[in-house]
Amino acid sequence: MDSQQQYVLRSLEERDIRFVRLWFTDVLGFLKSVAVAPAELESAFAEGIGFDGSAIEGFARVYEADMLARPDAATYQVLPWRDAEAGTARMFCDILLPDGSASYADPRLVLKRGLDRAARLGFTFYTHPEVEFFLFAGAPEPGTPPVPVDASGYFDHTAHGAGHDFRRAAITMLEAMGISVEFSHHEGAPGQQEIDLRYADALSTADNLMTFRTVVKEVALSQGVWASFMPKPFTEHPGSGMHTHLSLFEGDNNAFHEPGAEYQLSKTARAFIAGLLRHAAEITAVTNQWVNSYKRLYGGGEAPAYVCWGHNNRSALVRVPMYKPQKGRSTRVEFRSLDAACNPYLAFAVMLAAGLRGVEQGYELPAGAEDDVWALTEGERRALGIDPLPSSLAEAIAVMERSELVAEALGEHVFEFFLRNKRAEWEDYRRQVTGYERDRMLPVL
Repeated sequence: MDSQQQYVLRSLEERDIRFVRLWFTDVLGFLKSVAVAPAELESAFAEGIGFDGSAIEGFARVYEADMLARPDAATYQVLPWRDAEAGTARMFCDILLPDGSASYADPRLVLKRGLDRAARLGFTFYTHPEVEFFLFAGAPEPGTPPVPVDASGYFDHTAHGAGHDFRRAAITMLEAMGISVEFSHHEGAPGQQEIDLRYADALSTADNLMTFRTVVKEVALSQGVWASFMPKPFTEHPGSGMHTHLSLFEGDNNAFHEPGAEYQLSKTARAFIAGLLRHAAEITAVTNQWVNSYKRLYGGGEAPAYVCWGHNNRSALVRVPMYKPQKGRSTRVEFRSLDAACNPYLAFAVMLAAGLRGVEQGYELPAGAEDDVWALTEGERRALGIDPLPSSLAEAIAVMERSELVAEALGEHVFEFFLRNKRAEWEDYRRQVTGYERDRMLPVL
């Protein structure tokens, strides 16, 4: 037993923790949880806790259902929203097959494989997400439009506002769990919030995002409101994205930084951006995995729908921010198509794979876009060589299923299951008769 596991066992006793929740995610990014008594944890560290993998999306077929969840002691945290008299802690798990080998269906393993590949090239991958979401006055009811908790706008400070109180409570809880928050503010749409997590290695960030989504929903319920990460709940308002800043480090040095170069971008950074651009369409089904994701991408409000990059160009898919040009460690690129409803483990894995492909093969970075890409005509974009991202989940699936890069990054099992699930989602969606069709066509046809 290693020192981190020993620390967890001591902490359980010292803090009178009575329940330990073991967390993991399915292939679609939904959080799963099983509670164990502290007395069972020593054997859980050694052997894992058995469960029926066939009941989890994408994990196992019925005839190979037995699986194990082994807690990662480095992710131990006490849950601050539980009753202090019956303390509860949580740890993320690695999923194993009965013989103790790693499960090919574990999203956390998919990202770990990508990070190991980056490490073999000498890189550590860091991410910093800006998470947007909506707060509604109550739980959604079928057929009834949701009601935002306020009518505020971007950066508005509303005295005694529900969003202000909510953000303070959520940030307090996140920091109690060791998750550092950099910024928070009201976003552009009524009821829309943004909380930005501080830079961390990609695996920690993905774990933090799963915790973040849980904390946000818990705090919202405790305040009598409802939180949603749905990419675009309203036709008339901007959707919720998760702009994510990316960088590679070589030891303590930022591999994206080169003093004196244009925008301080090194050759590695330029090739990484080129990789993101060349493979952007292939990875979009993973970074934007729901039918509703494409309503955000093609619904305006600064959402990126076209494959290009730019310096401080908020209409571009990849943006190079310049907040602190004299501080080399801060050099990074911002990938803007992501939404917070994705599976962060898989999304980070495919973004890393795309960028590393550019680095390994020395992709040339095309010229940056200086114009508002949304304001250009289709012909102007074509003349500039700016291609569109997939405009629907169906288009994204069609591109992804031909992608060797995504198949390699996800592994055969996750790749095949993800595509199968997304095809079923699209088929179900396209059969639906919408309110738009009834409102427009029933009166006149």
